[in-house]
Amino acid sequence: MCGIDGLGMQRWAVFKGEQMQIKRYESGTRMSQAVVHGGFVFLAGQVADDTSQDVKGQTAQILAKIERLLEKVGSDKTKILSANIWLASYASYNDVNEIWDAWVPEGEAPARACVESKLAFPQYTIEIGVIAAV
Repeated sequence: MCGIDGLGMQRWAVFKGEQMQIKRYESGTRMSQAVVHGGFVFLAGQVADDTSQDVKGQTAQILAKIERLLEKVGSDKTKILSANIWLASYASYNDVNEIWDAWVPEGEAPARACVESKLAFPQYTIEIGVIAAV
C-alpha cells in the first residue's frame, strides 16, 4: 500500500483546497484583468488609458497599472516571472527599454519576450502582459 506521510498530507490539503481555487479580479463579460490560481497571477495584457502620450508615457502608465493589479492580489513586481511586450513599432524598442529598465528592480528581471505586433487599436503603442508568483 502506498501511503502519504504527514508532509504529503499537508501538501495534498493545500493542493485540494486554497491552491485549487481560481480567483478573478476586475472581471467583465469578456475577460478578467487578473486571475490567481496555483500560486500564480496571470494579468491580462495592459494598455494605456491616456493614448495621447508617446510610447514612454504609455509604458509608464501600463507599468503603474501592473503594479496596482499585483498589489491587489498580494504580489509585487519583484515576483514577476514572465513578461510579454507587444510593440506597435519596433522603432520604439529603446524608448520602452529606458522606462522598463528603470522600473524593474535590480536583480529581479523576469523572463521576457518583446515583439512587434499590430495591436487591436491604432492609438495603442504598446501592450504588456505578465505572470507573477503570489
